[in-house]
Amino acid sequence: MRTPQSPTTLENPSSRSTLEDLRLPVRAKLAAAWSSLMFLYVYVDILNFFKPGVIDDILAGIVHEFDTGPTFVALALTLMAIPSLMILLSATLPARLNRIVNLVVAALFIPVTIYNVAGEESWAYAYFYGLSIGLELLLLAFILRTAWTWPRHTTSPAAPAASLGSEPLRTP
Repeated sequence: MRTPQSPTTLENPSSRSTLEDLRLPVRAKLAAAWSSLMFLYVYVDILNFFKPGVIDDILAGIVHEFDTGPTFVALALTLMAIPSLMILLSATLPARLNRIVNLVVAALFIPVTIYNVAGEESWAYAYFYGLSIGLELLLLAFILRTAWTWPRHTTSPAAPAASLGSEPLRTP
């Protein structure tokens, strides 16, 4: 989509125009942050498959020392369904409930995110895990800050009550 240009801009390409910068609604910011977090989760898990022995362990039924039975799969799905659903909830919940849910869920996901590096014995992948967990924690901090600082709608003081005549009522 092109923005209309004034004749002076067309004639003089060195003149700069100011870009329009609309304020993004809080709901959209939160939904975008949860989407980014989900993309990171997915890509970190996919890239983790390239570590030697990971696929062999999965084929043997083990992930992070856990047996990959029905309980593990159900818990993993539940854990990843929460931030996935937060994308929708951030876009649709009423503001007050939205704020509370985002604060609670983001705060609860900080230890979940940190736990993902637990049990890692090799320092060879320290940068990979450090970067991924660092980015995930930054996104969670952004979610917490955005929800915490959700703008409040301030109501203006009510106009003074008017009498049947044209003068406002006066209080004694």
